[in-house]
Formats: sequence, structure tokens, C-alpha cells
Amino acid sequence: MLARLDHYLEYIGSLTGEKLTKEQLLVPELRLEEQGRMAMYYVPYDYVNENAKLMIVGITPGFTQMEIAIREARDCLLAGGPITDIDRRAKLAASFAGTMRANLVQMLDRIGIPELLGVRDGGELFGEKRGLIHTTSAIRYPVFVEGRNYTGHGPSILQSPMMAACARSILLEELERVDDALIIPLGKAVSDVLRVFVQEGRLRPERCLFEFPHPSGANGHRWKQLETHKEELAARSAEWLARL
Repeated sequence: MLARLDHYLEYIGSLTGEKLTKEQLLVPELRLEEQGRMAMYYVPYDYVNENAKLMIVGITPGFTQMEIAIREARDCLLAGGPITDIDRRAKLAASFAGTMRANLVQMLDRIGIPELLGVRDGGELFGEKRGLIHTTSAIRYPVFVEGRNYTGHGPSILQSPMMAACARSILLEELERVDDALIIPLGKAVSDVLRVFVQEGRLRPERCLFEFPHPSGANGHRWKQLETHKEELAARSAEWLARL
């Protein structure tokens, strides 16, 4: 299911506007697959940082992330930058962009991840110390349900043939390529996928912080959930990262 950037360069390069719209992006030119009310679209997110010490796994890019990534790719093309660098730059610009990133940074700080990685705070992990982390999603390419962001249920990821195929082909390969990193699955929907991989013997459970809550503003219980599991998450993080 892995998409190739060169198939989409002509359309991406033709896009205009300071900000891109759903009318420009949720179109057949970028559509990868459809399943009932759901559709999956291309985004230049294929860069994998194999040297990362921390791997953060979301559900799937939302429209905010898709728009930033496609716009960054377009701007790279217009500036004449190397095509080989587009995926990396798009992911750096867009991964967990917006309030979700701010929440995530605070949550990483709360369980001591920056200190374990030798950096000042979680913000540095999305800045000058970005080489320490790899960001990805259970479903690498954005999925929308009748134009709305897919939120991890109705159906669950592995109950959907389209999404299950993406997770089993692309995410599993990433987990193997970034094989030393501590893994933070953001929320239950992602944890459920990784638990299945553990049961199948494809993933070591000690790598995963399964109780880490989703940082979305829509998860009003995230701080309570984090506080409940804070000591366990901190201890497991320290144990795994100490061996690197």
C-alpha cells in the first residue's frame, strides 16, 4: 500500500493558496483508497528516522497535518529543493502540529522523557533535537469519514480491511526499522493495534508505553489518565532508555 511521491508531484505542484482547503486536498488526484464512507488520501510522510530513541505513534494524520505537509511539499517543489528531502521536511513541519503537539510536549515532560534523552524539555524533541524521535501513525496516510477526521473507532483500525492492511504492511515495517526506540502509542486505538502485534510475537511489549493517553484536546481526561499511570510510565521509560 506504500504510495510513491513521484505519482503526486504534478498535482501537488499545481496547488495555489496560502492555506490549502479540503476542496483542494480531498480529491481523486490524492485519493489512495475508499471503503464505504471512509477514504484514505496521500500525504508525503514516508520518511523514517531509523536512529530514533523514541517513536511516537498516533492514529492517523488529521486534516491539519495533511494540509501542512502538502503545503510544505509544494513549497519545496516551487523553491527547487531536492525531491528526496520532501518527505522528511513535510513530516518535520506537520507531525502532531497544532495544540496536540503542545499537549504532547507537556505530557512527555510530565513523565521525564526529555531528561532520560538528555534534553532540556519536550519542545526540543520537536526542534533542534528532532533526530532523537520518529513520529508516525498506525495508519500512515490520513483517513476521513465523510470528510471528517477518523478518530480510531467506528470501525476500529484492525476491523477495517483498508486500515488493517496499511497497519500490517507499513507500521510493522517501521517498528522493525526503528527497532531500538521506546514506543509511545497515543491512546487506546493505537495501543490496541500494538497489543495485537505483541500477541503475534511481532513486537516486544517492554518497548511500549501502553497507558499513555491521547494528547488531543478532545480527550478531556488526558491529564487524569496520565497522572494515574505516571509512575509506571516513567519507570518503564527509564528501564528501556537506560539500555540504549
